[in-house]
Amino acid sequence: MDNISSLETSFAAKLLEVKAIKLQPNDPFTWASGWKSPFYCDNRKTLSYPALRSFVKTELTRLVMEEFPEATAVAGVATGAIAQGALVADLLGMPFAYVRSKPKDHGMGNLIEGTLPEGSKVVVVEDLISTGGSSLKAVEALRQAGLEVVGMVASYTYGFPVAEQAFKDANVRLVTLTNYEAVLQVALQTGYISADQIPTLNEWRSNPAEWKGK
Repeated sequence: MDNISSLETSFAAKLLEVKAIKLQPNDPFTWASGWKSPFYCDNRKTLSYPALRSFVKTELTRLVMEEFPEATAVAGVATGAIAQGALVADLLGMPFAYVRSKPKDHGMGNLIEGTLPEGSKVVVVEDLISTGGSSLKAVEALRQAGLEVVGMVASYTYGFPVAEQAFKDANVRLVTLTNYEAVLQVALQTGYISADQIPTLNEWRSNPAEWKGK
């Protein structure tokens, strides 16, 4: 945890404060995928708090400018990152579109909603990275549409090994505002969790698909 930045811990603290992140090693959640998890994250809660919403918008925009200065357009991943993506695109003064998880079942049957100029260099905005599957499906849709994806920015990543490998295989560079290690550091410092709960959390993260709880 030595390489954790002040931004990562600051944002982790803000997420914990508004209960956008919940840690319950002794009372696991069940994700939509069916996975059991001691950890739950819902970054969409940040939209409800004006100061925090502005913080996320500003810091994601800064990441785009610093890490992907070649970007000329922004795409959000539906549904969680539509709002964040639009806010970032607005601040950057760039075209914006969002990518559905599956084509619309009526009308034009669009997978990408909005129009990005031909030859756009697109930075993708995501709210949360778990396995990376839905995020990378959005990247593939943009590539299929003839657009160049220069990278992805996100609010949070669990840092699952399966996701890191998937992003590597897809040749997509990911930069996030905060991550699992930073959240654990802040949660431990503030007494949200105790030191004896860390092994349970780390055991889960190393193999979340097979984890069944304590």
